[in-house]
Amino acid sequence: MTTTTRSPTALPIAAALIAMCCIQAGASVAKGLFPIIGAAAVTTLRLGLACVMMMVIWRPWRATVAPAHRPFIIAYGIALGCMNALFYAALSRIPLGIAVALEFIGPLGVALVASRRPSDFVWVALAVAGVLLLLPIRVGAEHLDPTGVALALGAGVFWAAYIVFGQRAGAGGSGPAVAYGSLIATVVVAPLGISQSGLSMFAPAILPAALAVALLSSAIPYSLEMMSMTRLSAKTFGVLMSVEPGIGAFAGLVLLKERLSMTQVIAIILIVVASVGTVATHESPKPVSG
Repeated sequence: MTTTTRSPTALPIAAALIAMCCIQAGASVAKGLFPIIGAAAVTTLRLGLACVMMMVIWRPWRATVAPAHRPFIIAYGIALGCMNALFYAALSRIPLGIAVALEFIGPLGVALVASRRPSDFVWVALAVAGVLLLLPIRVGAEHLDPTGVALALGAGVFWAAYIVFGQRAGAGGSGPAVAYGSLIATVVVAPLGISQSGLSMFAPAILPAALAVALLSSAIPYSLEMMSMTRLSAKTFGVLMSVEPGIGAFAGLVLLKERLSMTQVIAIILIVVASVGTVATHESPKPVSG
């Protein structure tokens, strides 16, 4: 008796792609709230509401966090808060696709540091070329807010820290790490959000959209990515994540009507190719455990 089964990787791959689409859709909704309450306030609402969701889902108080893992959870939470705050601040100044591409330099750098192949120099060159095309330093370059570019690159630095500390924090249990990390991130950004908009961020008219941002940008993708990471190899998962700048550019075009120049499109393609190439040529046979 024979049976046919679907590819065991089809579902986790679909989950990862849906997660990335949710994140970019959430960023698009968030950008619509910036003129009303400000980027810092939106960041605070997103992280705060997501924190409540994570606490309900994971119930971290039921698990004991080893003292050795606590510093990493704190560092992970701080990196998470700073990453989101800087990214949303950048998003308020530059297009979504460009912000995602510049921010993605963080995880790309982490992958390159772990690689030692001669081909890595090719990926570095492509990534640098892409970033240089986006930076407003060339004669005749398309106008981009320099502060927005700097904020996106800063978000990339904290994204790299988020990966490094997140791996160590999750070693003691992914549920408590995500839940407590979200709480710490909320505490980090809350003073900025409150000083920017005060109690107006809690207006009943704002909360539905803020809840959508938290669901699309945190609760849904975090859950889907966790399922995907535990069923795919690190290499496959990394390649999937590498296409996120392209998805961000598409989401910006479709949802926000943000049109990019041909030079900017080429720059994003270079960064995506560098990211995919870096991960695809990096040996990592073990699956990622969350």
